[in-house]
Amino acid sequence: MRVTIIYDNTAYRRDLLADWGFSCLVEVENTPRILFDTGTNGSILLSNMEKLKIDPATISEVFISHPHFDHIGGLSAFLNVNSDVKIYVPASLRGVRGAKEVISVKGAVKLHEKVFSTGELDHIEQSMAVKTDKGIVLIVGCSHPRMAHILKAASEFGKVYAIIGGLHGFREYHLFEDLELICPTHCTQHKREINSLYPDKCIEGGAGKVIEI
Repeated sequence: MRVTIIYDNTAYRRDLLADWGFSCLVEVENTPRILFDTGTNGSILLSNMEKLKIDPATISEVFISHPHFDHIGGLSAFLNVNSDVKIYVPASLRGVRGAKEVISVKGAVKLHEKVFSTGELDHIEQSMAVKTDKGIVLIVGCSHPRMAHILKAASEFGKVYAIIGGLHGFREYHLFEDLELICPTHCTQHKREINSLYPDKCIEGGAGKVIEI
């Protein structure tokens, strides 16, 4: 699988724009391309996509982690250029229009052969779990639910190998002991501490970063 970070607080590539928010493209073999979250600003989202040579028309699905503006702000701009998509939203997010199909997700669900949603945890946020040969790759928006809840939900699909995304104020660092790859992005408040504890596992994020697993 491949994860391309499109939108982040920092830019891994100098030609891309950094802004508060998160979005990435998730590509899994024999699975439609999925846009995970849409950042804050639609113009920045589409500009970064263009520079990354990601054609919005090739994206079939959108996965929204939670209804905060730094994750859904770019959605309307994306739908203006490609409305022929299926959107998975947490049950707490209502009123999404303009797409081919909107699916409200409450509990854990299988989206594709290798792609799952944890379901909406703690009444706010869903995360994506992707099954790979190395284990589950967990993609998170902000990790507003307790990390123990997120990891437990993802582990229902297999052993969690990696986590990519915003970790907010996460400080229960021991929970990452069994992970092999950690890519803290966006709202992560304690990047320095996580990197210090797990220097061999932690990798830099930022708009333009490509992670292949």
